[in-house]
Amino acid sequence: MKQYEDLWQQVLSSLHEFYSEDIFDEIFSQLSNVKKHSGGYIYVIAPNPYTKSRIERLYLGRINHIASTIYKKELVKFKFVLAEELIGETSLVGPEKNLEHKYRHGDLNATLSFDNFVVGKSNRFAFQMALKVADQPGVVANPFYIFGDVGLGKTHLMQAIGNYIADNDITKNILYIKASAFIEEFANQLKNQTIDEFNEKYRDVDVLLIDDIQMMSGAPKTQMEFFKVFDFLTQQNKQIVITSDKPASELKNIMSRLTSRFEQGLLVDIGVPDLEHRVEILRKKLTTEAPDVNDLDLNVLEFIASYFNTNVRELEGALKRVLFYCVTNNIDISIDTATEALDSLIKTRKKTAALTENNYDKIQSVVSDYYAISVHDLIGKRRNSKYTLPRHIAMYLIKNKYNIAYKTIGSLFGNRDHSTVLAACEKIENELKHNNEMKIAVDTILKKIEKYSN
Repeated sequence: MKQYEDLWQQVLSSLHEFYSEDIFDEIFSQLSNVKKHSGGYIYVIAPNPYTKSRIERLYLGRINHIASTIYKKELVKFKFVLAEELIGETSLVGPEKNLEHKYRHGDLNATLSFDNFVVGKSNRFAFQMALKVADQPGVVANPFYIFGDVGLGKTHLMQAIGNYIADNDITKNILYIKASAFIEEFANQLKNQTIDEFNEKYRDVDVLLIDDIQMMSGAPKTQMEFFKVFDFLTQQNKQIVITSDKPASELKNIMSRLTSRFEQGLLVDIGVPDLEHRVEILRKKLTTEAPDVNDLDLNVLEFIASYFNTNVRELEGALKRVLFYCVTNNIDISIDTATEALDSLIKTRKKTAALTENNYDKIQSVVSDYYAISVHDLIGKRRNSKYTLPRHIAMYLIKNKYNIAYKTIGSLFGNRDHSTVLAACEKIENELKHNNEMKIAVDTILKKIEKYSN
C-alpha cells in the first residue's frame, strides 16, 4: 500500500505545481490519503459529492495521466469515492458488493438493477415499460421519459435500464450523466475550444441516460447542443432515457422543439409509494443491509414507513439508522428502540412540517438531497465541510428567498446564533461572485426548489 500512497503524494505535488494555490486549496487539499488499492484502482475519499463531482468532470483525466507517467510497474487509475460508499467494507450490519464491482463503464452504478427495484402501485407501469425499453433499446419507446418527485426511484430505474443492456450486450456504449454535469462539460469544452471532442463523445453512444433534464432550464446554448445530440442519436435508433421532476409539458424555459420531442416518446410517472409499498421497500433493503435479520417485527417496519412517507432515500436511510443504532448498542430491534434511534429525525420532520407555509423545509430537503446528506445532518452540529457547505447554502437561500430574520433562520438550524447565520450568508454571497462552480450548484438547487412554489 505504501507504494500507492507515495504515488498519490507525487501526483498531489504535480497538481500543486500545475494549478493555482486557490484551486489546489479548494479541491485537492481536502482529499484523504489512499484508502485501498483493488482491481487496478487506487481509491481516495472525497469530502463531499460536490468535490467528488468536480474532480471526476474536470481533473480526473489529468490525475490519471500524471500517475501513468510516474508509475510504470502496472496500469493503475485513481477513483474518488465518498466515505459512505466504502461503508460496506467496515459495516457493522452487512457488507455491500465490493466497491470495484459497484461502478462500471459509462458511470453506471451496478447496484441499481431491476432485481432490487421494489415494484408497487405507484411505479408498476414505469417498471414494466422500463423492462421493455431495456430489452429492445431504440425500438419500444424513444425517448423514454420518467418523471416524479425527489427520491422516488427515477435514477434507479434509469440506471437499471443501462445495467440490463450492458449485461446483455457488452458491445453497447452506454453513458449516464446528470443534466447539470452535461451543462458544465459543454461550457468547459466550448471555453477550451474542444467542442469536437464533446460531439464525438456523445454521438458515439448507443444508450444515453440524462438525469434531471429540468436542470437545463434557462441554458439555451446547452439546450441547442443537446437537441443536436438528441436528433442525431434518435435518427440512428440509439436509445435515450430522460428523467425529470415534472412532465415534459410543464418544463419551464426549455425550448419547445425539445419538449415536443420528449412527448413523442413514452412518458411514465413514478408516484409516492403507499404504506404497503414502503414496508416492502424496507423488507428488500433488509436483505442487503442486514441479511441475518429475518424475523424483524412487521410493526417496526410499519412504524418507520409511517413517518418517512414521501422520499424512498429518506425511508431507507431511516432503516439503516435503526439497524446501526441497535447493533452498536447491542440491543434488540423493537418499536421502542426504533423510536430512540429515530427520535431526532422525527422531531426534525415535525418541526419542519410546521413551517411549510414558507417552504423552508423544502429548501433544506432539496439542498440535502443535492449534497447527498440527511436533513438531520444539514441542521445538526457536525462541522466538517461535507455538512457546513450545504448548511451555509441552505441558510443563504432561505434568507435570500424569504428575507426573514437571521435569528429565525438560526432556529431552523439547531437554534444557531444570528451572527453565525449572518456570517454564513455573507460567505456564500461573496463566493457566488467569483466561484463559478458554486454558482452552478446554487442555480441547480434553485431550479429544483422552483417546483415547490409553482
